[in-house]
Amino acid sequence: MDKLTAQFQQLVEAAKNIVVIQADNPDGDSLGSALALEEILGDLGKEIHLYCGVDIPDYLKHLEGWDRVHKEMPTNFDLSIVVDTSANVLLAKLAESQYRSWVASRPAVIIDHHSGVACDIPFATVVINDEEAVATSEAIYKIANALKWQINLQAKSMIMSAILSDSLGLSSASTTPHTYRVMAALLESGVDRSALDEARREMTKMPLSIYTYKAKLISRTRIAANGKLATVVIPHEEITTYSPLYNPAPLIQGDMLQVQGIEVALVLKQYPGGKVTGSLRSSAKAPISSAIAKLFGGGGHVFASGFKINEKGNTDEVLQTVEEYVKNHFSPKEETDNATV
Repeated sequence: MDKLTAQFQQLVEAAKNIVVIQADNPDGDSLGSALALEEILGDLGKEIHLYCGVDIPDYLKHLEGWDRVHKEMPTNFDLSIVVDTSANVLLAKLAESQYRSWVASRPAVIIDHHSGVACDIPFATVVINDEEAVATSEAIYKIANALKWQINLQAKSMIMSAILSDSLGLSSASTTPHTYRVMAALLESGVDRSALDEARREMTKMPLSIYTYKAKLISRTRIAANGKLATVVIPHEEITTYSPLYNPAPLIQGDMLQVQGIEVALVLKQYPGGKVTGSLRSSAKAPISSAIAKLFGGGGHVFASGFKINEKGNTDEVLQTVEEYVKNHFSPKEETDNATV
């Protein structure tokens, strides 16, 4: 057992009430990790409260227990655990609330897996960032096993679902032999992957309005950097209209990377006041997503990253910067060739 894991164990043992915190961009790994910790720590006799500063999106509601995640915190907790982020910027809702001072006054553990990301969360007591794990849920599985904590079947199901989410069904280049060994152990213990996949497919079926919207996004996709980069911009009015039904970024990014020659896919979202967020996905030939995100203060995996510009974000300047980076990564001397699909 390493020193950080031992420190985490001590903090958990000393706590009675624990808050598990997700970032403002909850995804399958953050929610699955939170729900798994709820089970694991609950079996240790702890009272667990699940917090997220934003509503859980509809496409994640196939995970049983999503409705136990709240935007309010209890006043009497002894420890907080932040899952799936080391970036303070992704906890903006927490920072804007009264809960920020509560969390900062108590021990806080960060459990993450994003490579090349230094934790800048100022209230962190212990930071466990397992960069070899494809998902935070895989890191949690390893920690629980190291501490000989029981992982019940529901927790294992959440861990498997979360791993599948962050590894794109085990197709991501970040998936390791250890990930496959974890998946095999979960299957052998009774987790029903087919049932998890069916629940996800049923919940993530898109309404007709989203199907037609996807066609619009495809028509607006721009190809740049000598055919290596695909980008699309989502204005705020479309976020308001369509995000409650389906997140526009995962709706389109997989298809972007299926186009011949495309190695990097960028989706930009525009918000009032000049706020801009970016979601990056890239292929095995372009492990540069996290490097691009760092240009704008973000981070993540080398194949999947994100960033947020809180004010005065210029979309055209962002696109130009990303285009130049991708172009130079592949062929520094070539001219960028812009086109519209």
